[in-house]
This record gives sequence, C-alpha cells and structure tokens, in this order.
Amino acid sequence: MTEQQGGFELVIDSVSKSFGARHVLRSVGARAQTGQVMVVAGPNGSGKSTLIKLAARIVRPTEGRVLWKLDGRELSTADTRRVVGLVSPDLNFYDELSAIENLRFFARVRGVGTTDSAAKGAIDGTDSAAKGAISSTATKAATRTGSRESAESLLDRFQLAGRGDDLVGAYSSGMKQRLKYAFALMHNPPLLLLDEPTANLDERGIALVRDTIAQAGASKCVVIATNEPEEVRLGDILIQLRA
Repeated sequence: MTEQQGGFELVIDSVSKSFGARHVLRSVGARAQTGQVMVVAGPNGSGKSTLIKLAARIVRPTEGRVLWKLDGRELSTADTRRVVGLVSPDLNFYDELSAIENLRFFARVRGVGTTDSAAKGAIDGTDSAAKGAISSTATKAATRTGSRESAESLLDRFQLAGRGDDLVGAYSSGMKQRLKYAFALMHNPPLLLLDEPTANLDERGIALVRDTIAQAGASKCVVIATNEPEEVRLGDILIQLRA
C-alpha cells in the first residue's frame, strides 16, 4: 500500500496501559494513515487486544494519548460510531434477531440509514471543518446503509447469501465471524480495526478476509492484531509487542 496525503490518520503517542499493578503496554508509539496497514504482533498476553481497544478509543490509556485526525484536523471520541469499524472476539450480536435485523439495528444506532438531520446530530465535539467532512461521508453512507437491500448485499459479500433471515443464534462460529465484517464495514469507516481477523474461519473464509484487508488497505487506515505470518506480511507498519 502506498502512503497518501490527507485523509485519516491514527496517532498512537507514547501509550502505556496498566490494570492496577499489572502493566500491559509501555510507551507504545506509531502512526498510520489512509492507504496503510499497521500490524500489531506479539505473544499471548503482550497487549495486542488492549492496543486495538485503545486505537478504537473505547479504552483510555494510563499514559500517552491516541489521536484521530481527518485531513489534519483532530476528531473527538464523539465520532467513534462513524470513524471505527471493529472486528473483535469481544463483539457479539443479538442471537434472537436475524442477521439482517442485527445489521439494520446497528445502522440505526450509528445514525446512518435514517435522516440527514439524525446523521448530523450524531457528530458533536469536532471543529466545523472536520465535522463537515464527516457529515458529508455520513450522508453518503446513509443513502446505502440501513436498508434491507444494503444488508443483503453485505451478507452476500461475506458468503452469507440466503442466510439473512436466519437467527444469528443458529449461526456457526465462522458465520458469526463473517457477519462481524459486514457489521464493521457497513458504514464505510475510515479506520478498520481487526483483532484476530481470521479466527474460526475455514480456508475459504480466510481467503475472503485477506482479500478484504487488501481492498480496505487501499482506502482506509487498517490495524490488525495477529501472529499469523501471512497477515503480518500484509502490514506496512509493524508494532512488535513483548510479553
């Protein structure tokens, strides 16, 4: 992937994280932007998943900071639902709802696929120029996200065609993993965070995910937490953590 000017930038600035007396991360720093793939590797317990959560700004660092920038302007955590696409072992769906019902519900939660005013109302705490850029992206996403047709198209992309009306509780672990990608990408986020991206997948599913990463890496900032050699080689930037 080639480095591009402008677009989205993730800045991990001397980040440390402790849980009580246990130090998980110590002074980790890196930058990645649109058109780049950052890989976080390390043994179990080294803090890979914690760093993904910090990059998503759903966990706060003990020291240091995580910044999101759009065209050089800093974004706030209020923009999380629009900025971040996340695939993680911690991500769960409503088993009593179908896949399509899950996707449409989360589209409404994100404020896309509703009205332009609702989409704009979800963007607070950001300077006017950056806010306008995100609003434009959100409005475009709203035209194609949240409908049944959009949900079916996403499911088809991730090898779940014809299974959209099945309850998620009846899905296999591999099907749920592929559904996570539909969820993560349905709002076209500028930042894609993947923790154990090929967990529970067969060879066909693994090939699909790696193709998805390659495509996303051309237009998004992508961060992968993995120890799989094939996935490590996808990265332009490597963070090697120690236990």
